[in-house]
Amino acid sequence: MRALQRAVSLPSLVVAFVVLTLLSLRPLRPLEADLHGFWVRTYPDWVEWILQQVLDRLTGQAVCLPVLVIVAVVLARRYRTWRPILVAAATEVAFLGGVGPLKLLFARPSPELGNAQFFHWHWGLLDGGWRTSYPSGHSAEAILFYGAAAYLIIRYCRPSPRATRWIRAGVGLITVQSVVVAYLLGWHWTTDLPAGVLVGGILLHLVLRADRRLIPSLLRRWDPSSVDLDPGDLEDRQLRSHP
Repeated sequence: MRALQRAVSLPSLVVAFVVLTLLSLRPLRPLEADLHGFWVRTYPDWVEWILQQVLDRLTGQAVCLPVLVIVAVVLARRYRTWRPILVAAATEVAFLGGVGPLKLLFARPSPELGNAQFFHWHWGLLDGGWRTSYPSGHSAEAILFYGAAAYLIIRYCRPSPRATRWIRAGVGLITVQSVVVAYLLGWHWTTDLPAGVLVGGILLHLVLRADRRLIPSLLRRWDPSSVDLDPGDLEDRQLRSHP
């Protein structure tokens, strides 16, 4: 368990992303060309429809953002605190301020353009990053948005350990399926996908840190009673009082 916690810690994720990026710049590029393909085009049309119109949309903004917002609003109303809504807002800000700039920075054209090299800034700037593929936005959204929703549910509803494991496993399953679906559709080079997962994990860490350190201080200035009603704060106080 400790080894797993270290593996998914913020420093470990940052180091892994840097190493993967350095490898993707040149050493892994020939291998990526061999691994890439629009594999779904060899399957029946109904398979492509399910992958593109159903499974792939699960990790798009049109689905994952409303899911997070619904969770946040329900918890906010139940516990009479703005904190879950601020967490949801911080998640969206983290995605837009993290993944978008990275796509523009690395400016790796999507496979449809047939070029796996980085730093084609004319594509990134002219198209607003839409035709750049590193890191994968959907992979980042999968772990970031669903991870934030799971965090809110676990923090406020305090499910049983078994239910908590199932919730976390669900986030992992959604993340894995986003990687597999994107790979089969051929919309990303191979390393774009784990890079998106790593970036999503990094941003999720930052959102959780903001919830523990920044958001409570903002709420104390705005509505002190809102923080006092937060069950997560009460649990944190109990843990500090009884280590």
